Amino acid sequence: MTTYEAMATVDVDRSDPEYRAWLKEAVRKVQADANRSADTHLLRFPLPERWGIDLYLKDESTHPTGSLKHRLARSLFLYGLCNGWIRPGRPVIEASSGSTAVSEAYFAKLIGVPFIAVMPRTTSREKCRLIEFHGGQCHFVEDPRKMYEESATLAVRTGGHYMDQFTYAERATDWRGNNNIAESIYQQLRLERYPEPAWIVATAGTGGTSATIARYVHYMQHDTRVCVPDPENSCFFDGWTRGDALATSDCGSRIEGIGRPRMEPSFVPGAIDRMMKVPDAASVAAVRALEKAIGRKAGGSTGTGLWSALKIVAEMVAAREQGSVVTLICDPGDRYLDKYYSDDWLAEQGLDIAPYTAAIEQFLRTGGWPG
Repeated sequence: MTTYEAMATVDVDRSDPEYRAWLKEAVRKVQADANRSADTHLLRFPLPERWGIDLYLKDESTHPTGSLKHRLARSLFLYGLCNGWIRPGRPVIEASSGSTAVSEAYFAKLIGVPFIAVMPRTTSREKCRLIEFHGGQCHFVEDPRKMYEESATLAVRTGGHYMDQFTYAERATDWRGNNNIAESIYQQLRLERYPEPAWIVATAGTGGTSATIARYVHYMQHDTRVCVPDPENSCFFDGWTRGDALATSDCGSRIEGIGRPRMEPSFVPGAIDRMMKVPDAASVAAVRALEKAIGRKAGGSTGTGLWSALKIVAEMVAAREQGSVVTLICDPGDRYLDKYYSDDWLAEQGLDIAPYTAAIEQFLRTGGWPG
């Protein structure tokens, strides 16, 4: 019998007082985690004062598990618990390229259930270490497109619950408010000179964050527009521009945490205003520029968002528009020292960041975006 198979137990009677007591305690623990956690910071990226434009980064790397996915994992656990899907003694299984799995391993340990992360073999070593640190197990697949099928198979084999972030992210989060990331951004901008941002830039892995932000903007009747940047080897941009819900990509994204080989159910293309296709080398150049600007290392998905935010600022400068732009620090750069901060890795991948670094430097000096 494998370790996974040994985890399987007989089903529970959901009216059983012992199960109900376990469920109440599990929900209390997850909610208490949120109650203990302060909000994340809104940092300013330095731009010339004369432009009349403010650029902010919502620093999601300061969550207890170090990434934007902490919010999602908390919501998914509450959703799964309250739906009766997560049960005592049964494993929670997730298809994840890393950060969601780190956060879900944390919550699984918090409520005392096993956790298995199904992830690409190329996932960074540091993320694997963090999953195991929180008591999770790493189950690798060679082809990222096989994560979904393998996760569902493991759930059947073990009697566990496949969390399926790519389906449930957009519905597990309360997009109307309740201290979600969108409400938090607007609260923190309340005393700034441009309290209603012209643009919010949010990258997409599941699509849950962009859906939450865009829906909140429409619900609150703000004029803010939402842009979703997409890395190479991802189908979101093509699916959005062509209106093709069946768009696919033949290989996985090099920018961990964002970009998908299929149009995920949690990606809500009709809610957003704009998408940009961002070269992977540009993402790396931007994340390195971020460290020079504010002294903070961040993951590659942050670079994808920052590159797009800088291009939007350049468009506003050219149009003589003033206002604010917000993007996200999704997770810390120390998870990627062997990737985005490694020149050897860049050479192995055939990525030349020099032209994109020069473009950012020219823009910050002159306000003009290279043609």
